[in-house]
Amino acid sequence: MTTLLIVLGVLILYVVFVYNGLIARRNQAREAWATIDTQLKRRYDLIPNLLESVKGAAKHEKETLNAVISARNAAMSATGAADKSVAENALSGALKNIFALAESYPNLKANENFLELQRELTDTENKIQATRQFYNTVVMGLNTAIEQFPTNIIARMFGILPEKLFEIDDAERKAPKVQF
Repeated sequence: MTTLLIVLGVLILYVVFVYNGLIARRNQAREAWATIDTQLKRRYDLIPNLLESVKGAAKHEKETLNAVISARNAAMSATGAADKSVAENALSGALKNIFALAESYPNLKANENFLELQRELTDTENKIQATRQFYNTVVMGLNTAIEQFPTNIIARMFGILPEKLFEIDDAERKAPKVQF
C-alpha cells in the first residue's frame, strides 16, 4: 500500500512538472508573438508617414501606393500566426516596391524625411525578422515537447495544442530582381 502511494505521488508530481513546463513554453510562445505584434504595430505606424513622403515625389505611382495601403490594412486585420504571416509577406513585398520607387525619383531619394523613414522601417524590418526567428524557436520547442512521448499524453489530457510557426511564402524566398 505504501509503495503504491509513493508511485502514485511520484506520478502526480511528474504530471504536474510536465504540465508546468508545457504552460511555461506556451506562455513564452505567446510572449514572443506579442513581441512580433509590437514590431508590426511600429511598422504599421511608420507606413503612412512613408507614403506621405512618397506621394509628393511620385504622384503618378498611385497603384504602388494603393497596394501598400491595401497590404497594410490586410496585415493589421489579420489574426493568428498563419493569416498574419500571409498578410505580412504581402506587405513586405509591397514595401519593397516603395523602396524601388526611390531609385526612380532622385528628389525622393534625397528627401531627408524619406531617408529617415526608410532607415526606421529598415530597422523595424530587421527587428521583425529577429522576433520571428525567436518566436519560431520557442514554438518549435513547445511543439516538440507536445509531440514527444510521454509528454504528448499530458498535453492531450490538458488540451495543450501546438502553435503555428510564422512562415514566409515562396515570393519572399526569392531574391529581389535588380536591374541596371
